[in-house]
Amino acid sequence: MKVVGLVSGGKDSCYNLIQCVKNGHELVALLNLYPPIDSDGDELDSYMYQTVGHQALESYSKAMDLPLFRHPITGKPLVQEMNYEHSEENDEVEDLYRALKTIQEKIHFDAISVGAILSNYQRTRAENVCKRLGIKMLCYLWERDQLVLLKEMIDEGIEAIIIKVAAMGLNPHDHLGKTLAEMYPILLELNQKYGINVCGEGGEYETLTLDCPLFKNKLVIEDKEIIMHSEDAFAPVGYLKPLKVKVIPK
Repeated sequence: MKVVGLVSGGKDSCYNLIQCVKNGHELVALLNLYPPIDSDGDELDSYMYQTVGHQALESYSKAMDLPLFRHPITGKPLVQEMNYEHSEENDEVEDLYRALKTIQEKIHFDAISVGAILSNYQRTRAENVCKRLGIKMLCYLWERDQLVLLKEMIDEGIEAIIIKVAAMGLNPHDHLGKTLAEMYPILLELNQKYGINVCGEGGEYETLTLDCPLFKNKLVIEDKEIIMHSEDAFAPVGYLKPLKVKVIPK
């Protein structure tokens, strides 16, 4: 099938694209949903989308040599029941619907790639949008063993850095900017010690992929800023904001 990849910049969305290609599908475009310019800051109160690090997503078109469509997130998580029914035009799910509808008018595609692992909330909403548009959803990471999955991502060449932390044992000043490979033993230790989710599915951390086997060029963050949300003594919350991103040949 011809596939549009939903990309947030995170490791999961990129790794699911790799699985799509391994299973014989063709990537024809990328879609990123991002905070509108007039929003308050870099991170929205979204149940659907990762928005931290969105400044780097403009570079994904050059990195993967694919057309990139970007759509502002204007809606809010208004419908919070597990099974989503289209009833609120201002729900954030409708931003995904409108974005894909616009792409349908420009290029042909049969499916979307979604990097969901455990969130039924995200999965049921993506399925709802696909059903309404007459397309399929490819979700190869769904309910995978996360210890196995994280190691597999690292071994297969996902070069992603930690871009947000929000969990006991993770510290913005120590861990932001470190790669998954560097963080792997730390995440395993924190999983055993505190029970944190090693893939970050509980919101413990978020990532930004700078290189992977599908990238023809890789990303380099040349300038950045660390922004603190909370200086909590046990679980400080902070994120890395890319200020200057360069695309270089591999």
